[in-house]
Amino acid sequence: MTLDELVSEEKKLKSQKVTIAVFIGFLVGVAVYAATHKGFVLPVILLISSFLIGSRYSQSLKGIQAEISRRNTAL
Repeated sequence: MTLDELVSEEKKLKSQKVTIAVFIGFLVGVAVYAATHKGFVLPVILLISSFLIGSRYSQSLKGIQAEISRRNTAL
């Protein structure tokens, strides 16, 4: 990818930050409700999936930022 493509990808990921946070909050909320009303398995699955989504987003953003930084220092 070119530097311009990396910068646009970084902007796209940063603009998705609020959407991802709302989705993770929704999953955690459903997990809390399910833990208090239903049982144990569903909340664990929801919490693990919300952790994985947040982790994947964070890793991709950090990877793109590291690549941009590496290319800027090489120039």
